Formats: sequence, C-alpha cells, structure tokens
Amino acid sequence: MVVLHVLWLWGAYVGTGAKWQSFVWYVILGLGSGFGVTAGAHRLWTHRSYKAKLPLKIVLMCFDCLAMQNSVLVWSRDHRLHHKYTETDADPHNANRGFFFAHVGWLLMLKHPQVLIKGRNIDLEDLKQDPVVAFQARFYLPLTILFSVLIPSLVPWYFWNEPGHIAFLFLFGFRYITSLHCTWLVNSAAHLWGDRPYDRHSKTADNAFVCYAAVGEGFHNYHHAFPYDYSTGEWGPKLNMTTCFLDVFAALGLVYDRRQVSHEAILNMRKRKGDLSY
Repeated sequence: MVVLHVLWLWGAYVGTGAKWQSFVWYVILGLGSGFGVTAGAHRLWTHRSYKAKLPLKIVLMCFDCLAMQNSVLVWSRDHRLHHKYTETDADPHNANRGFFFAHVGWLLMLKHPQVLIKGRNIDLEDLKQDPVVAFQARFYLPLTILFSVLIPSLVPWYFWNEPGHIAFLFLFGFRYITSLHCTWLVNSAAHLWGDRPYDRHSKTADNAFVCYAAVGEGFHNYHHAFPYDYSTGEWGPKLNMTTCFLDVFAALGLVYDRRQVSHEAILNMRKRKGDLSY
C-alpha cells in the first residue's frame, strides 16, 4: 500500500507535464473504471437491480478489470456480506471501528473471524453460473494487467508520444489510487457523515461529496434502505452519473428490467424509520 501511494504522489508530480490528450484519456479511464464498479460489480452483479445484455456485461466486466478492485465474484461476496451484517464484526469494513478502518484499514489487516465465518455462507451461486463473471474470475490477473496497466499506459505512449514514465505513473499510478479512494469513501465517509432521511437509526448517510467522487454512489442511507433500486437514490440521475449511464443504455436496448422503489414505499419508510424534515 505504501508503494502504491508513492506511485500516486509520483504520478501526480509527473502528471503536471502530461499532454492534453492524456488528461482526456484520464477522464475516460476514470469514468470507465467507476462504471465498472458502480454499474457492474455493484448494481448489476451484487444487487441484481437491473439486467444487461451480453455485450454490455462484457464491457462492464472489462471496466471492472480496469478498476482493479478484485474480481466481481470476490467484490460481490464482500458487499453482500456488508449489507447483511452492516456495522457488526461480520461487516468487512465496519464503520464502528473508525474512519481509517472503514476507508482502507480493513485491507491492511487480517479479517475479523466473523467476516470469515459469515462470508462462507453468502450465496454466490447466481454469480458462479454467470459465464462473464466466471471468465473474469478464471483469468483475473492477466485481464487486470491488460486493462488496468498496459492499455492505460501504452495508448498515450503509442498514439500521441507521451513519455513512457509519464504514461505509466500518471495513467496507472495516479489514476488507479485516486479511483480506489473514491470507492473507499463510500465505505467510510458515507457511513459517518451526511443526511439520514430514510433510516435515522443507521450510520449510513446520503453524502453529496461522495456522489461526485463515486459517480452516484453517495445516496447511501437510501441505498441501505432499498438496496435493490437500480438508481441507488431517490432522485434518479441527479448527482448520479451511473444512473445516467444505465438510462442511456436502457434507451439503446442493452439494459432492461430496472428495479425501482415506488414513491409510496419511500414515503412509508421515511415515516417509519426516517426523518421527514429533509
């Protein structure tokens, strides 16, 4: 982890001298890796909140490899465990253990015994039967090297003569670590700070900054109240680039059966457990 953050700092430094095309490429890579996690690993595969046709599933799998945050199978297991045992010892990134632990500390130490015990009972049969997920799990290492390291670095070097060290340090080192922190903010900041209009008893919170950083995943109080909603928020595309992404592909016929929560169900939840002052 120390080495990765040295690469991040070095990449930030050399990135100041990158060509303008590399900054455009950085944005493309950042959005791609973000959607791989949010639209792919999270909303499609973990929560089954919508269905996607094979071409889009393949694209999302490749984007998830670009993100390099573990395979869909492992990521989904941890996230299903997180939802089932939120803020307990069986939660992989239990926010009751503090910001640092929820943000990155959980990746730096041995898992709590309850995480291991309860994790073995998480049902993953639907994912194991998915050929795209199974393919990624089988070839995860070479796929991540290709999509997260080689393609981001070689494209600028080959097409617009970006120096190799800048291409690697900026478009892998800096880009990758930045994307990790954007995802980690959902586990940390969105479990500690923000509004709780849907469940005032939950530590999860709707956090506007996390919405920007994690392309729409910041409506976390809502998401834990209604984890099956494809938009992970009440307000559709507002502050939610992933919902915009999915709506575009729904219009193209590649996304279908989007699951949404009715206004009545949301209002009932807010009356029972939430805060109507928001």
